[in-house]
Amino acid sequence: MKKYIYIISFLAFTISLKAQEKTIELSLNDAIKYALENSYNTKAAQNDIKVAKETVWETTTIGLPQINGAVDYQNFLKQPISVADINGDGVDEEFIFGTKQNINASFTLSQLLFDGSYLVGLQASKTFLKISEQAKEKTELLTREAVINAYGNILVAEKSIEILKRNNTVNDRILKGARVGYENGLAEQEDVEQFEIIKGNIESNIRATERLKVIAYKMLNIALGNPIDTKLILSDTLESLVLANTDLDLLVIDFNLDNHIDFKIAENDRETKRLMMQLEKSKNLPSLSAFINYGTQAFSNNFSFFDSNQRWFQSSLLGVSLNVPIFSSFGRKAKIAQTKIDLETADIRLEETKQKLSLAAQSAKSDYQLSIDNYETAQKNLNLAERIEKKQQIKFDEGITTSFDLLQAQNQLYTQQNSYIQAMLNIIAKKATLENALNIPIK
Repeated sequence: MKKYIYIISFLAFTISLKAQEKTIELSLNDAIKYALENSYNTKAAQNDIKVAKETVWETTTIGLPQINGAVDYQNFLKQPISVADINGDGVDEEFIFGTKQNINASFTLSQLLFDGSYLVGLQASKTFLKISEQAKEKTELLTREAVINAYGNILVAEKSIEILKRNNTVNDRILKGARVGYENGLAEQEDVEQFEIIKGNIESNIRATERLKVIAYKMLNIALGNPIDTKLILSDTLESLVLANTDLDLLVIDFNLDNHIDFKIAENDRETKRLMMQLEKSKNLPSLSAFINYGTQAFSNNFSFFDSNQRWFQSSLLGVSLNVPIFSSFGRKAKIAQTKIDLETADIRLEETKQKLSLAAQSAKSDYQLSIDNYETAQKNLNLAERIEKKQQIKFDEGITTSFDLLQAQNQLYTQQNSYIQAMLNIIAKKATLENALNIPIK
């Protein structure tokens, strides 16, 4: 009886787990929006912004009032002894000064009045926040491109499997006819073997593509920020995405360098180098701070500090501290020179970034236009290859052509099918690259 109870419990648990499995249906646009909220890179970028905001506040507090408290308790296990000749007779006498135990409690309020390094550091922390925000924007663009490519790879795998299975069905029909013809003496054994080879290759390609599809789904889950085994249903087809991503208007959009995220990041890198130079220069300036201290002390040979009759002695101190750099054996001069060189290098890199981004935009436009042209050519070639292969099938069935001619037509068809599928994927991928090159905002 217990055995059946365990079996039923196990089945109920398994069914419960299956019910809890999450299935997500996504169009490509849905997948992009989902990834922008849930991807690992997006979450990490959001945390970087949080850290940057805390860094800004941390730097700001350096110039705000600081309050510190301290409590010191001392208990001499063996008190120090002083020796002195009090009577002037050459005889030293031993004395113990102070009590065996004492407590000192104090509070100190300090305020930075002027420090050039602090002012530069405050600017630098705000620049760091801006860099983090721009890094998040860059992450979103890269996430969009990664999702588009991963989504497209799945559709390509599924389309390839669909075509391969259709090819296998056609080949099975031809193979069956070849076997019948061979049995009746109307075909050679080589004809049968040739189509058996084709069948083996197609089935091998189906198995390989099925495995690639499994990996492609896992890659998309990673891009989305999901566990890799999350079940996904893709609502878009390869054909619908090709139609949606064929947009010739992108080719006439002017390249705007100033709004490009990579250019902004390069500008902020230059600004960081400028602030580093300002920081080194600020170290030549004096710093000024003020403080006020209040403390109280108590002394006792026994631990009586909490007794009502314990005497406490107060003290208070107000002070100002001025630190003036005078001479560093030209060390500070060398550091300033280094930061000037770093700033010059940043200017060089900024100009290089301008040229590279302009070239990338032109190249992306060219690649996108080429992908559209190649798709149109692949579509025409596929139609021609299908007609040729169909005619060769009819001729072979009627016995007026050889298996060699039919095999050539089939191989040509398979090549054009692969080219057509790749051409569709290229339109989707090249459009994503162009949108990033032009810094097209995510809708």
